[in-house]
Amino acid sequence: MEKVKAMILLLSCISLLSVRVNGIGANWGTQTSHPLPPDTVVQMLKENGFSKVKLFDAEDGTMNALKKSGFEVMVGLPNDMLRTLATSVKAAENWVSKNVSAYVNDGVNIRYVAVGNEPFLETYNGSFLQTTFPALQNVQGALIKAGLSNQVKVTIPLNADVYQSSTGKPSDGDFRTDIHDLMVAIVKFLSDNSAAFTVNIYPFISLYSDSNFPVEYAFFDGNASPVVDGSNAYTNMFDANLDTLIWALKKNGYGNLPIIVGEIGWPTDGDMNANTQYAQRFNQGFMTHISTGRGTPMRPGPIDAYLFSLIDEDEKSIQPGNFERHWGIFTYDGLPKYQLNLGIGNSSRGLGKARGVQYLDKKWCVLKPNIALSDSRLADTISYACSNADCTSLGYKTSCGNLDTRGNISYAFDNYFQKNDQDDVACDFSGLATTTNMDPSTGTCRFGIMIMVDDASSFKLPQFGLLIFILVLHLLLTTL
Repeated sequence: MEKVKAMILLLSCISLLSVRVNGIGANWGTQTSHPLPPDTVVQMLKENGFSKVKLFDAEDGTMNALKKSGFEVMVGLPNDMLRTLATSVKAAENWVSKNVSAYVNDGVNIRYVAVGNEPFLETYNGSFLQTTFPALQNVQGALIKAGLSNQVKVTIPLNADVYQSSTGKPSDGDFRTDIHDLMVAIVKFLSDNSAAFTVNIYPFISLYSDSNFPVEYAFFDGNASPVVDGSNAYTNMFDANLDTLIWALKKNGYGNLPIIVGEIGWPTDGDMNANTQYAQRFNQGFMTHISTGRGTPMRPGPIDAYLFSLIDEDEKSIQPGNFERHWGIFTYDGLPKYQLNLGIGNSSRGLGKARGVQYLDKKWCVLKPNIALSDSRLADTISYACSNADCTSLGYKTSCGNLDTRGNISYAFDNYFQKNDQDDVACDFSGLATTTNMDPSTGTCRFGIMIMVDDASSFKLPQFGLLIFILVLHLLLTTL
């Protein structure tokens, strides 16, 4: 009996060790008006136990900060470059030379090139169907020519909508009918080149898009009514979704192809189900789930994954929803939004904040107390502020959903003011606004102070443009 216990303990240790070695990654997006310095972000990643990063482009400042950092890097090639690289071998070779070879030679541990980002999304209406695979082939050829194909592998981060199950059971999974043959060709190519299939899985999106989606099924607590598939019972969407992919691969002859979970996470604002409580519950549940090393019923073992995302991005498109700017486990200024035990390096203290962040003055822009809410100038100025800043925290059951009307207006004004580096001209709005040293934050609603960045990185609109806007708006409104 003691020998059995010892063997179980040994196997558990091996399992946890494999997870530790495999590590957890983070998606580091940079669609933000005021990015944290790359060196600061790299230090924050290190101190919080991350071992790899996934990038959406090869921005020079980011790549330089990753030199000799020890991080495994997946560098992205944007969708808008697919056509060029698909139609020109030389363009692919030039891209690899500039964005892979040069950085590898300088000490960046690039392990993957992500060719496109979810290029087969149904919402793209087939825009990239003809160019993604040829681009993948040309990038692979360029890596071979550069002598990097053993170290750097190609992949395509794909949304989970590229496969489906007609019954909801994983065992009925197969690739989407309209792209089935293309997907099989890509999978064969990945297999032939010892590469991995990368998939982005988002239970939140299922909950967001389907009011009948069972909430508990999105999480890892085991409280959901199980989906029974033969001898397997699934109580969380992640396992079921990943196994649906594995069944699709298996049916087409590639059941052992390595899989990377390229994106998985939960937003904290911009929707009634996007909040810190759900995000903490989901991400901690996921980390605990994969830390066991058990994997899924169809694919036991460690799971290779990248959390989405590292930091909030206030410049992201909100076409999919207002939540798009709030996926970060850290705020724009590198503050942890909630406690999260990654199980690696920070198990006892949770997430640590970014160090050395510098802020602008403790100053905010608010609606003047004497301005009546019936003032005819307000509608246009609010619209302008929200169109050029970020008002996605305003709305039903959002972090600032409890603000009154004056609070909503002040939030819009202040966000624009902060985004423009607290420029005095950015807190005028035809005389409707004023600055204050009293923090208007309340409850869960944070009126953030903008961080200091280099002029080259700042979103700040040209002061001349701001002046023109204020003057024109003032003239228009005063002539009404």
